[in-house]
Amino acid sequence: MSQMPAPTRSERQFTLGLLALDGAMLSSLAGPTDMLRVAQKLAELRDPATPLRFRTSIVTARGMDALRCSGGLRIEGVVCEPSDPDVLLVPGSMHGSGSELISRMQQLQPEIDLLNAMFRRGVKLASSCSGAFLLAEAGLLDGRRATTAWWLDAVFRERYPRAQLDIEKMIVEDGPITTCGATSSVMSYVLKLIARVGGEDLAQQTARILLIDPDRQSQAPYISQALKEKPRHSLGERIEQILNKNLHESLSVAHLAEQVGVSERSLLRHFKAQLGSTPLEHIQHLRVERAKALLETTHLSFDEIVERCGYSDSSSFRKLFKRATTLTPADYRERFRLRPH
Repeated sequence: MSQMPAPTRSERQFTLGLLALDGAMLSSLAGPTDMLRVAQKLAELRDPATPLRFRTSIVTARGMDALRCSGGLRIEGVVCEPSDPDVLLVPGSMHGSGSELISRMQQLQPEIDLLNAMFRRGVKLASSCSGAFLLAEAGLLDGRRATTAWWLDAVFRERYPRAQLDIEKMIVEDGPITTCGATSSVMSYVLKLIARVGGEDLAQQTARILLIDPDRQSQAPYISQALKEKPRHSLGERIEQILNKNLHESLSVAHLAEQVGVSERSLLRHFKAQLGSTPLEHIQHLRVERAKALLETTHLSFDEIVERCGYSDSSSFRKLFKRATTLTPADYRERFRLRPH
């Protein structure tokens, strides 16, 4: 009597689509691709008969057969996939300024049409770094929570006021759309995808192989106000000059409004429109930034730093610092202080 063949487990295939954008950062394409390949290999080593099939594909809205990445490197063999991916990821792209990035978004109507079409068909969408700008340009982030690269905070808020930006979050998932923060945050997102498809243990093994911290949740420790791109605004520039000059002193909304020659109501309206915060919240941000710089570059005690930041109560400033950066001042200094070579 002949033996019946053993039943085979049905495949569990997951395809991550990568949107073809000229000027895309190579790390936004190669990083997720390599991670899924590592996860696939680990799954096969654990179980040679694994039904898991992780793959990536480059999806184009223009019928191109090659993709030019940032730095001029070309990826050949771009093809139109016959079926939709499970998730379509919009990569970050290299740019010299926020205005240059916005200008580029306005030239991507074929990609915008593709994103909207896939969204209507039920494809989940995601973005890496500045890729959130394209999702917002397509209107897909209106009324949704989102994040992007932290230095583009003010530019994004000004261009897309209907999106609910949470710049401190590394990953924001709102229904079928996920946005990731600055460049490497997409790696944390791909780990989440691996966990959902292949299990938490496979994601943890992948993270260990690639030395990725799966517990990173926030961009806050890395945010530098000095490097944030801000919209050009004469009133805003005058305000920043006054604040930076007098940050060690007691500051009030009334005094600041008087210094720049506007009413308190106009000042509050400016801060809400340009920075999405109140004047006092912005002053707190600047004081935390000064504390971060002093922790990184000096050996001053924390009490001395608190005094230079315009606070008299070290305990309350410690709580503010922890809330803003997710780290205690001591932990922040240990992680980011300048070290001799």
